[in-house]
Amino acid sequence: MSRVPLFKRFRRELRVRVLLLALPLLRLLPIALATALGAAVGAFAYWVVGRERRLALAHLALAFPERSERELRAIALGCFRNLGRAALELAVIDQLQPRLAEHVLFGDNERTLLKVAHAEGHGVLFASCHLGNWELLARRIALEGYACGTVAREAQDPRLTRILEEARSRVGLTTLWRGQPGVAREMLRLLRAGGFLGLLIDQDTDVQGFFVPFFGRLAHTPRAVGDLAVRTGAPVLLGCIHREGARHRVGLQRIAVPSTGDREADARAVTASVTAAIEVEIRARPDEWVWMHRRWRTQPPDESRGSAIASELDEGKK
Repeated sequence: MSRVPLFKRFRRELRVRVLLLALPLLRLLPIALATALGAAVGAFAYWVVGRERRLALAHLALAFPERSERELRAIALGCFRNLGRAALELAVIDQLQPRLAEHVLFGDNERTLLKVAHAEGHGVLFASCHLGNWELLARRIALEGYACGTVAREAQDPRLTRILEEARSRVGLTTLWRGQPGVAREMLRLLRAGGFLGLLIDQDTDVQGFFVPFFGRLAHTPRAVGDLAVRTGAPVLLGCIHREGARHRVGLQRIAVPSTGDREADARAVTASVTAAIEVEIRARPDEWVWMHRRWRTQPPDESRGSAIASELDEGKK
């Protein structure tokens, strides 16, 4: 295991300490002021953090070759502003939570989709992506009265991980930390209990995956939703959240799960369908996605890791 350079460790520790010191003060901000401040901080970061800005612009150019450089820069700036808003909204989440139902709009169609999927009795696989303020999306589903758990990656610093876990648990959200022993069994346990299991599958991370199309290029995509769907019979919903002025709106759609008898092919088909639906959502609001993420980093062919989660899930069902 490579050792993190001293300067990098110092810089990381400094950032964490500044955040921990600032958080109590940020929590006192009115919601509207926090959102405006977050947008300003995001815009500032766009100009200051050159590496991430260049990555965002490069990825946007790949995804939207027909758009002008001016358009791409406007989208990238909007992306940074959105992340700043989302971060400051989470800082004042204790103020926001009591009025979450009026701040995050949820229509009758979405409510019906949740109810029908939950009534099937296999739990619900809730796929999503890093669009808008995805943390509010999970909270809004929990507000409807369903048991919810999300699969997440631990923060680099355990203090931040603890803050995230405590904040989620206060509103009834269970966090399943990816990479911890037995996480596949915990996922199955939540589904068997009729819960909603949230998984974000729009990033290239070190997990088992399929290469499926995303903005015209093959992208290594987590396969857990597909594997769980074909092995448990749980319905798959895609949920996304978009900003509407000072508020947010949740949109849901059901993803078809094929049943050909070929589990590998069916899991791949589900993964591709969810990814295609995510692309549609991102195209509708490209300024809300995380374009600085290296989505096409892993290149095919390499699906040698593909069978590991399927094997663990099959083992967990015994």
